[in-house]
Amino acid sequence: MTLSIWRYAHLILAITSFIFLSMASITGSILAFNTIKENTSPNRIHNLKDISLAQVLPVLQNKYLEITELEITENSYIKLQGLDEEGNDVEGYINPLDGKIIGKTEKKSDFIQWVTSFHRSLFLHETGRWIIGINSFLLALIAVSGSILIIKRQKKLSRFFSKIKKSSFSQYYHAVFGRLLLIPIIIISVTGTYLSMERFNFFPKTENKKIQIPTAENEETVKINSKDIPLFKQIKLAEVQKIEFPFSEEPDDFYIIKLKDKEIEVNQFNGSIISQTDYPLTKRWTELSLDLHTGRTHIVWAAVLMISSLYILFFIYSGFTIMWKRRVPKFKNKFSAKESKIILLVGSENGSTFWFAHQVHKQLLAQNQHSYLAELNRYQEFPKAEYLVIFTSTYGLGDAPSNASKFELLLKKHPQNHPLKYCVVGFGSKAYKDYCGFAQVVNTNIRAESWGEPFMKIHTVNDKSPEEFTAWVKEWNKQTLMKLYADSKFYKKVPQGLKKMKVDEIFSPEDSENTFMLRINPGKLKYTSGDLLVVYPDNDEKERYYSIARVDNRIQLSIKYLPGGLASEFLIKRKIGDELNARIMPNTSFHFPDKASKVVLIANGTGIAPFLGMIQQNTHKTETFLYCGFRRETEITSRYKIFLDEQVKNQQLVNYTFCYSRSQEHRYVMDLVRRDTEFFADLLENDGILMICGALQMHAEVEAVLEEIVFEKYAKRIIDYKNKGQILSDCY
Repeated sequence: MTLSIWRYAHLILAITSFIFLSMASITGSILAFNTIKENTSPNRIHNLKDISLAQVLPVLQNKYLEITELEITENSYIKLQGLDEEGNDVEGYINPLDGKIIGKTEKKSDFIQWVTSFHRSLFLHETGRWIIGINSFLLALIAVSGSILIIKRQKKLSRFFSKIKKSSFSQYYHAVFGRLLLIPIIIISVTGTYLSMERFNFFPKTENKKIQIPTAENEETVKINSKDIPLFKQIKLAEVQKIEFPFSEEPDDFYIIKLKDKEIEVNQFNGSIISQTDYPLTKRWTELSLDLHTGRTHIVWAAVLMISSLYILFFIYSGFTIMWKRRVPKFKNKFSAKESKIILLVGSENGSTFWFAHQVHKQLLAQNQHSYLAELNRYQEFPKAEYLVIFTSTYGLGDAPSNASKFELLLKKHPQNHPLKYCVVGFGSKAYKDYCGFAQVVNTNIRAESWGEPFMKIHTVNDKSPEEFTAWVKEWNKQTLMKLYADSKFYKKVPQGLKKMKVDEIFSPEDSENTFMLRINPGKLKYTSGDLLVVYPDNDEKERYYSIARVDNRIQLSIKYLPGGLASEFLIKRKIGDELNARIMPNTSFHFPDKASKVVLIANGTGIAPFLGMIQQNTHKTETFLYCGFRRETEITSRYKIFLDEQVKNQQLVNYTFCYSRSQEHRYVMDLVRRDTEFFADLLENDGILMICGALQMHAEVEAVLEEIVFEKYAKRIIDYKNKGQILSDCY
């Protein structure tokens, strides 16, 4: 019951705030990206903690005729206002060690100002600030309630980061990313709430108290060099917000130095402190909250904030997906619970268990049996029931699914008034030690009731296996006169959106090192090389992905055969004319570039597949090179060579190089890259594109070699070229 309360609280908070949180997340991620951009500007000074005022002020005072103000911005830019030696006004960002202007001061772009205003108030002025503040608080509550749900799912706090049972995509990654980004999201929400509260004066105002420091009677009036002032040696630029300089050399003109926690007035002659004003705690908290909420002081934190903002959108999407899947599936009960002979009750977290129960329900109704199907939380007294069948999954580490959380209480509240035959079918995954844990609890509890008569042993189904469920069906058929279909195909849930595609050709030579090729006719579907073909063997819910080559207007796959492998075993047994149920998934991040002066393709094994199609589709005759590694030369590699020679002849490929790891030469793809060091260095430096497809190990080895090459020749990192979109990969 407690779990349900927290789950409903989490859901209600999300529904209440998702529109405003979506807008705040989108604008927040844009602002965080802008902060990252500002923090990577050449105007930023990175070592402010190591530079003292004693080092900076003498340099600036010698270089400029007059300095009015020196400001250190949140982004660590140093902004100077004053006059140069010729008496001209100067305003710009400087290098503090030599005083040179390194950039012009610029206002934020109109777009960023627009986004900032929208993020703060939705253009609704004070009302908008109230709305944003309230939703920041709601986000904090959502994060807290989500954390409590994870703790309850994992049984205790110490298991918070332990392995989570993998179920649906949305449910699994909602929990996984929620744990990883919990602290950043709480910081975003708490600081946002604090800033809103501070804006509306929720905290008592504390006046700044200025303390005068007594001066010595015989204080020196001879001006000493600022580099020799002890105070200036102590103060680092990282502590400073602004410095206002004396207008004259009169004794009552002094430095006003605004630090992050106080403001001091400093004698310009001897550097003694004239007065000190300590800032109130609320001002310091406000500055800290701004730093944490915007990431303005640190590029890494700004990146974390941007990722967190984007993932809030994912949490909204995945949360509503989970809610949608948890809704009770639509089905018709022809008979009421009071008049039914067979009661089918279901415990399901995401609805998949209902599929199996519904298949049974439909068959019983077709036999004119009085069958009733409902959630476990709908358990009640069934006066005419003869059979009670429980189909249930397990949530978390042995807990009840959301629609079965009340079952144990209801079981005690509504005892049956006559003997009732029952059986339990549990659904789960053997990868977890609490496999079908809740089904075991249900079975034990019903067995303890005086009216319960088990007519079948508890049966468990691993990973929604139709075959294992069919084993239960066969046992049911033995124990009752109500026969159900005992063919596993009847219980396979076919994914939606699949298309039937015909096999046009299959090539599987004996010396192929377990590699075979398949050509498929996809009909009128749109696709290109680099996209993915998602295959569902035997209409199973489990899917497998293969990179597509578009060759002669057909899908061509290069597949590694794994004996007993779900998909490869299925595909290698196909014959010409056979149909496959599959779908095409666009993979736009791995398409052949439209505009590139030079492209290099690197692959190993079946990773060559999409490149064969890209080369044939290279009708613009972009200068293209292929490097590929195999174990040894086979009939498959010979077939590749015949195809590639034709592409060279058509000028759609400049040349290709194969290497073999189990031949006398014993070479890998990374050896080819190392051999052509100059070629690869110049390719990347001159905006060429490098595409890599194949095994993750090969990918890592090739990147390691490239890292050495570009660092040695250009003192750069691979990440520099990745950020420019010059290195694309699709590895597995």
